[in-house]
Amino acid sequence: MNALAFQANNLQGEPVDLKQYAGKVLLIVNTASNCGFTPQYKGLEAIYQQFKDKGVEVLGFPCNQFGHQEPGSAGEIGAFCEKNYGVTFPLFDKIDVNGDKAHPLFQHLKSQAPGLLGSQSIKWNFTKFLVKKDGTVFKRYAPQTAPKDLLDDIEKLLEA
Repeated sequence: MNALAFQANNLQGEPVDLKQYAGKVLLIVNTASNCGFTPQYKGLEAIYQQFKDKGVEVLGFPCNQFGHQEPGSAGEIGAFCEKNYGVTFPLFDKIDVNGDKAHPLFQHLKSQAPGLLGSQSIKWNFTKFLVKKDGTVFKRYAPQTAPKDLLDDIEKLLEA
C-alpha cells in the first residue's frame, strides 16, 4: 500500500481519489490558520507555483488538534488561505492526524516516515511529508522546516 491508495474529501466535501496524483511528487502537509507556522502557506504556494507544471502537487490538510488553531469551517479555511496567502493548491476537509480518528492517509504517512526517535505521532501543525511519484513516502520534515528547504529533495525526486 502507498499514499495513492487513499481518498480524502476536499473542502467542498467531495471525495478525492489520491490515485489521480500517480506519477507526481506530492508534498502533503497538515495545516492550520492560526499557528505560528501559518506563514508557511506562502512558501508552500511558491513551491506549487514553481513546480506544478513539472509534476509536483502540494496537498494541504487542515487540522484542529494542536492548540485548536484551525477552528473554522471548510469555507472559512478556504477563504482565509486564498485571501491571506493566495493559496491555489488543493486543500482538503479538516481531519485528525493523531489518535483513534486519525485519517488513514496520515496513519500511513506516519508509519512509513516516523519522526524523531521513531515516534509516529505528529507533534504540531505544518509537519510535511514528501512522497515519490510511485506513492511511496520519501521523507518527513518537522514543522519548523521551511518549505524552501525542501527544494533540493523535490528536484531530486522529479529527476528520479
